[in-house]
Amino acid sequence: MKIALMDSGIGLLAATAAVRRLRPDADLVLSLDPDGMPWGPRTPEDVTRRALDVAEAAAAHRPDALIIGCNTATVNALPALRARLEPGIPVIGTVPAIKPAAAGGGPVAIWATPATTGSAYQRGLIEEFAGGVRVAEVPCWGLAEAVEHADEAAIDAAVAAAAELTPDDVTTVVLGCTHYELVAERIRAALQRPGAAPLVLHGSAGAVAAQALRRLGELPAPEAAAEGTLTVLLSGRPGPLPAPALHYAEGRLLPATGPLADRS
Repeated sequence: MKIALMDSGIGLLAATAAVRRLRPDADLVLSLDPDGMPWGPRTPEDVTRRALDVAEAAAAHRPDALIIGCNTATVNALPALRARLEPGIPVIGTVPAIKPAAAGGGPVAIWATPATTGSAYQRGLIEEFAGGVRVAEVPCWGLAEAVEHADEAAIDAAVAAAAELTPDDVTTVVLGCTHYELVAERIRAALQRPGAAPLVLHGSAGAVAAQALRRLGELPAPEAAAEGTLTVLLSGRPGPLPAPALHYAEGRLLPATGPLADRS
């Protein structure tokens, strides 16, 4: 089994690690776009064009499924990607985990990029899945960029700034950008109030990985031999895992669980 994941940068690491934990025997193809990142400030048309290029590069390696490990690309390019690749290659998008977060009753905060915060897309998800639950939309200025470059000082500053904008009584936080899952515990530490119940964080990586297996009719097999390979594409060119990826546990998991080779 071969599963491809795509993003402009290392935000796909959370979903990649989730796939690796569920199926350490799966071959992985990571298709990134360092030439075009970040995608967030681009127009929807430009995001779609670049996402299609990145997806085509991954598709050349004949994966059984493609995960869009990026909220921005999912919002803007999912229909175009499915039109281009399905039914031959199932395409799985990533959306903020608002529905399971709201099921807990709230109050809920959604941490997202400034472009996503207040967007019609996010407001639509809130209206559809969080009726009757108080939801605070929190723009996280510079956090995705800081995580992308593993800039510790910038991560601390961005997390602290977003924490200041988060209501004190929030019990649940939706991590509305895949990059944020890489620093989830730092976000928890910044928001946890003394004496309060443990804060609940909702990311998307686990659900996306599980959905990819369901689309393929496969079951989790975490006990399988760690024989899966890792192929990295940088704007279509074979290359190494970006150095900042190894700053995070999710990135360090990848080279440790399979040979860095391509079986395509």
